[in-house]
Amino acid sequence: MIFEELDEFKKDIKKLLKKYRTLNDDVEIVKKVLSISPNERPPFSFRIDGLGIETCVIKIKKIASKSFKGKGVNSGFRIIYAHYEKEEKIIMIEIYHKSNKEIEDKERILNNFK
Repeated sequence: MIFEELDEFKKDIKKLLKKYRTLNDDVEIVKKVLSISPNERPPFSFRIDGLGIETCVIKIKKIASKSFKGKGVNSGFRIIYAHYEKEEKIIMIEIYHKSNKEIEDKERILNNFK
């Protein structure tokens, strides 16, 4: 599986790392899981519908983080990514903490994918 990151995703990580120091490790674990099973898997992840684009965009809701000891997968991080099955490629679009933001940035998705 090939992984790419939007510049905005890199900025999201950099900003969140100030508060959540284990975030890079947490994202690497997510990437390992996605390498094996990149498709949606409710209730942990689901496809974002209604965008009007062909690209398969998936939101991960349940991410374990070492920064939140004892909270398991209910850490509150969300990752949005685009999955290209034929190319075996994933593009990381956005990462945020649910306490800072309610929903994904649909404008970011639409500006980068068609």
